[in-house]
Amino acid sequence: MSKKNNLAKRKKQYEFDLQREKQEKIKKEQKLHAKKNKMKVDGSDKKKKGGSGFQVGKREVKTKLTALLKLRLPRQWSLTNEHVRLASYLQR
Repeated sequence: MSKKNNLAKRKKQYEFDLQREKQEKIKKEQKLHAKKNKMKVDGSDKKKKGGSGFQVGKREVKTKLTALLKLRLPRQWSLTNEHVRLASYLQR
């Protein structure tokens, strides 16, 4: 008998192919099941904000005004109001 026609080798290859097909089928079923579960809306699966605990590239917003800013703001507002009035006058 030739090497190609070896019965034991063919049987082993056949069993290997069956096992591989079975594993692929199971994998596909698991993926499909995971996809279906992913599509369901469940409140318990909500992600936490900032799960890593680190804030990268985010800066804290300053809400308190310094004394210097408090002095400058009314002056800037009056200037912007004058600019708005001047612009509206020029558009006429």
